[in-house]
Amino acid sequence: MQNAWARRSLSAVLTGLILCLSGMALAQQTAATQSPQPRPTNPAAEATAAPQAVQPSADASQTAAPPAQVAGPQRGPVTGFPIPRFVSIKASEANVRRGPSRSHRIDWVFQRRNMPVMVVAEHGHWRRIIDRDGAGGWVHYTLLSGERTAIVTADMLPIHTRPDTAAAVRARAERDVIAALRQCHSGWCEIDAGGFRGWVEITGLWGVEPDEDID
Repeated sequence: MQNAWARRSLSAVLTGLILCLSGMALAQQTAATQSPQPRPTNPAAEATAAPQAVQPSADASQTAAPPAQVAGPQRGPVTGFPIPRFVSIKASEANVRRGPSRSHRIDWVFQRRNMPVMVVAEHGHWRRIIDRDGAGGWVHYTLLSGERTAIVTADMLPIHTRPDTAAAVRARAERDVIAALRQCHSGWCEIDAGGFRGWVEITGLWGVEPDEDID
């Protein structure tokens, strides 16, 4: 009788032990599935990587969008002229305003006739301009001229008789002198400054693009 009782006690202990182990395993499995996943380093990339890639159909090349076209030169919405472009100040005084209307405040006044400036925007009768230092604002179009000028940026810029560094030097233009542009080709410009006319290297000027041709 004692042996039967002992067997029943041992069986009960083993059954409890098995149930306990099973419960622990189930708890570990549940915890693993419910624990938070690590935050992806690039959530957007993970989101886009989830869908499987779809193989293109045989005629996909016929329906694919054409390649993007390279944008051409930007044109002003009012004049149709290139933006940006160089012009010059026609008036002896040109009010530079904060916006494209006379109701906007005047920030300053350009006081050098023929000074080259760059048009960077258009709106009605107004043009947004900047000078060689990047300062600017809105001026009325009647204050500007299409006559091309340039300002000397080099110290004592040599004015040659021909577009050649070996050519004779006719004169030298001081820094900040404003010169009229006559023509520009292959890195040289013919200018008229202070009564002297001749050729200078285009790198010594502001008011003309480095590779621009002017006839």
